[in-house]
Amino acid sequence: MARARGVKPMASNKKAFHDYFVEERVECGMELKGTEVKSMRQGRMNLKESYAYVRGGEILVHGMHVSPYEQGNRFNSDPLRERRLLLHKSEIRHLGQEAAKMGYALVPLSVYLKDGRFKMELGLCKGKKLHDKRQDIAERDAKRDIQRALRERNRGE
Repeated sequence: MARARGVKPMASNKKAFHDYFVEERVECGMELKGTEVKSMRQGRMNLKESYAYVRGGEILVHGMHVSPYEQGNRFNSDPLRERRLLLHKSEIRHLGQEAAKMGYALVPLSVYLKDGRFKMELGLCKGKKLHDKRQDIAERDAKRDIQRALRERNRGE
């Protein structure tokens, strides 16, 4: 059977964009078990409240929930187990140094299928303050009001 070509989004972490400024994005592979892959293909995963960290020269993602595969019986693994991310050693070293700075975190932004393989977009993020979040909400509301006014204006013509 031939591999599917292209990119198919499977899950995204919208909360990350609300809570953090994304400074840098990195694509990485994931070390998964067979039943996890089957469950993820059904879209049964959640990235909310997940984060990544560097330990022993490896990047691990913590808090990513992958629901157990229904036909998986004893081969199912823990839904919240730590999964290893696959990156080059130099990338791991770079991200580890940057994440060690005060106020920075490694946050999973999205999971997608790329040419039949699961990939994760990992973001090097800086935390937002409360006033930054309020400013983003105000900008989003203003943009929505402008779009609404333009639609009403064009409808009248």
